Amino acid sequence: MRAQDGPLVDSLVSCAYSNTRKRRTAARCSGKVAYLVNQYPKVSHTFIRREILALERLGIEVYRIALRGWDAELMDEADAQERKRTSYVMRGGLLSLLPSTAVLLAATPLRWLSTLVLAFAMARQDGRLAHHLAYFAEACRAVRWLARHNVVHTHAHFGTNSAEIAMLAFALGGPRYSFTVHGPEEFDRAQSLGLREKVKRAAFVVAISSYGRGQLFRWISSADRAKVKVVPCGLDGQYDECPAAPIPANPRVVCVGRLCTEKGQVLLVEAASRLAARGMELQVVLAGDGQERGYIEALIRKHRLQEVVRVTGWISGAQVRRELLAARALVLPSLAEGLPVVIMEAMALGRPVLTTWVAGIPELVRPGETGWLIPPGDVDELARGMATIVSAPVSELARMGVAGRARVMEHHSIDASAAALATHFRDCSTTPPS
Repeated sequence: MRAQDGPLVDSLVSCAYSNTRKRRTAARCSGKVAYLVNQYPKVSHTFIRREILALERLGIEVYRIALRGWDAELMDEADAQERKRTSYVMRGGLLSLLPSTAVLLAATPLRWLSTLVLAFAMARQDGRLAHHLAYFAEACRAVRWLARHNVVHTHAHFGTNSAEIAMLAFALGGPRYSFTVHGPEEFDRAQSLGLREKVKRAAFVVAISSYGRGQLFRWISSADRAKVKVVPCGLDGQYDECPAAPIPANPRVVCVGRLCTEKGQVLLVEAASRLAARGMELQVVLAGDGQERGYIEALIRKHRLQEVVRVTGWISGAQVRRELLAARALVLPSLAEGLPVVIMEAMALGRPVLTTWVAGIPELVRPGETGWLIPPGDVDELARGMATIVSAPVSELARMGVAGRARVMEHHSIDASAAALATHFRDCSTTPPS
């Protein structure tokens, strides 16, 4: 499904709410909320789908907008259904954005020009003028769709291009906006992404952990700190209902995630090589795909680990759950993170976690209680931790699994997170824009 640009007169009427901000103040979150994402649905972003569906269970109507994703490979039927409900800004290419851009120029030339100036200002942060002009054109199309669908608030995920398009749409006269910051990209590139400006203009900003809130505080004005709300990502009821499964006796561990430098799977292969050289029986499953896959598979061949390490490629959510239940523990040797949802999934399934003490992870994983924390980048400690998992009594791993499940169910319910978001949407709609 794709929203189509209507006739000129319809556009001018739709964009009437760009002529005054009084309408924004009068709007309530009983109206429709839009979710704006760079690519949706996406195999590695099922948490966004869970969040949208949880909001809809609360009675909030959600209009889905994505820049891309209409032709992406999907593993879950739920994602395939979401694609049918999503409008795609870039479907049709850049040239298809020109009519919306011209219509808004004719309808509100001063606002159009001031927003274009803002896009140029954002371009000065990273020197990529062409990208920011494209964001401006995408915002021109998006703001018309938002008006046509009676959207009263836009929420973007990630503080990257989707947050900028929400900001530009607001500047063009569209609804107020908020966005969720996940990390680590936003914190690594805070200045080039213009994070300070995006927060300044936003109604509120979500951090998924206390660590993320602290990182945001580093980059934004002190006057804007009250805008930052901590709302953790959550798990839906399928994990609540998933029957408990005993820890298997086999010496298997699993790592779930994009095969990329930040996730540290290369270090995991190196650690497995050291343990195999010592004669330790071990099975390692790398569930995921990504730009590092070729290098990782070459490293597996180099160390002759074809019988030890298996790479699955992208798999569905149900397959991820099966891989987690077939393993003794999740191992995630991340070098940079936000707060990985897969840790929550593993703990909800009663599996302890071996991971690093980076970002928001220590807020969830308690050493000796629900898993183990090791220094990032330390292959020796990673190998030692994996050896501990393989040699630990099943009863000890089960004890950690029970504690982890209780902790994640208490702190990471998607319905509780959606209720918190709904409250922020409602509260911001009753506050006059600054």
